[in-house]
Amino acid sequence: MKDLIISKETTERTILVGLVTQRQNETKVEEYLDELEFLADTAGAQVVRRFTQKLDNPNPRTFVGQGKLAEIKEYVEKNEIGMVIFDDDLSTKQIANIEKELQVKILDRSSLILDIFAKRAQTATAKTQVELAQYRYLLPRLTRMWTHLERQRGGIGMRGPGETQIETDRRIILRRISLLKEELRDIDRQKTLQRKNRGQLTRVALVGYTNVGKSTLMNLLSKSDVFAENKLFATLDTTVRKVTIENLPFLLTDTVGFIRKLPTHLVESFKSTLDEVRDADLLVHVVDISHPQFEEQIEVVNKTLAEVCGSADKPMIMVFNKIDAYSHVPKDEDDLTPRTARNIPLEELKATWMNRLDPGNCVFVSAKKGTNIDELKQMLYNKAREIHTQRFPYNDFLYQKYDDEGQSDDFTTGLPGENG
Repeated sequence: MKDLIISKETTERTILVGLVTQRQNETKVEEYLDELEFLADTAGAQVVRRFTQKLDNPNPRTFVGQGKLAEIKEYVEKNEIGMVIFDDDLSTKQIANIEKELQVKILDRSSLILDIFAKRAQTATAKTQVELAQYRYLLPRLTRMWTHLERQRGGIGMRGPGETQIETDRRIILRRISLLKEELRDIDRQKTLQRKNRGQLTRVALVGYTNVGKSTLMNLLSKSDVFAENKLFATLDTTVRKVTIENLPFLLTDTVGFIRKLPTHLVESFKSTLDEVRDADLLVHVVDISHPQFEEQIEVVNKTLAEVCGSADKPMIMVFNKIDAYSHVPKDEDDLTPRTARNIPLEELKATWMNRLDPGNCVFVSAKKGTNIDELKQMLYNKAREIHTQRFPYNDFLYQKYDDEGQSDDFTTGLPGENG
């Protein structure tokens, strides 16, 4: 597993490789490579060039064609490149063949994300989740680690130890995976108990694509110091804070961000983290409106919520963040291409499909500048109070009574001022 970890001390020069296929055109590939470059930068690598190729399907042996691989090899040798990162997952056979040809470290999108997760994990829970994901990634790729022990010829007396060693390692990894799963089950039980012990407070979860500003928003609303940085997956650990707006307290949870092409083994490993989303009463979907592909990011998050979290039908507030960073390039008069978020002003963008959103469930803010945060707080208060009133109808009368008398409320057990 050491080959998955990028050194923190040195900046490795790397190139990116992507394919233009029937499923993804050149524009889409460039968008994916932009994100892959951001991932590489987050991991500590320096991207010096990109290579793309048009193919109907990836080459089963080398992902790209032989001519493109030769072109990449020439560039690698002339420019002291130490690593090549592919935008899609590679098979064991592809990794072995590419490494043999290029003689440098080969990573795919999954292994790069795993490296970032390993660097970002701080708590025991996150570290256990990452380790499980790493072993799940490593298990089907054991064969390439033992190529130096493979049999060169068949026949009696020529059976080397390679296959035996692979099976031994596979058993060790499977045993370790089983232990990690049991550890996560224990953690799951503990977290379930913790959630039950939080009483009947309304639970609000921040969800969204990675690097949209969830942690910054969390810090602003809860006056906490959750780590926030302009990097992908700056936050892996779930953070829960008690927030009080006017007279109403509720629990606010910051969750791990989603991303396109998120490996299945990563999603499965972070099940306990996603349980916070499943148990939430209200979701706050944070969107980076300054990102050129923010609409696709919304689709990725909604799809993940529906498929993984089973949270598609939960009440949701859409928070379009980073309005201070929104910019556009006006179209030329003779440009007949469709108008997009890249070439229209923000106010005009709001008048498109966003205009059909419920005003009570949609707000445009800047967490960095504090713009429209009061409007968001009022929206959260209204939604949290509505949920709490539905849960405890008797409390709706007590709200007005206690507010008029100027007394503080404690809703931890469901009733104002009740301690027992």
